[in-house]
Amino acid sequence: MEIKIQFVQAPKSEAVESFVIKKLLKMSERYEWLIRADVFYKLEPDTKGKGKICEIRLSLPGPRIFAFSDEESFEAATDETLRDIDKQLQKRKSEMKHYL
Repeated sequence: MEIKIQFVQAPKSEAVESFVIKKLLKMSERYEWLIRADVFYKLEPDTKGKGKICEIRLSLPGPRIFAFSDEESFEAATDETLRDIDKQLQKRKSEMKHYL
């Protein structure tokens, strides 16, 4: 799986990058049909105390999967977003037809 990470109006962090790469690689082992992950980190100072946004868009067979969350740290936002993505992937996997 190809992973692209962008920091939009936020300082680049190697720790956050390695954190999300590790989590996405673990996810790609469970769902081997994932093609690409686009991860965006945004810093929005005007939200109510949180302001650190993580957006993840996955490319896979069929429609893309997208989720985002707004938390107090990028790690917490990443965890919440990946939980949402995992729910969507489980649903997609249950709907997939297996051909013999």
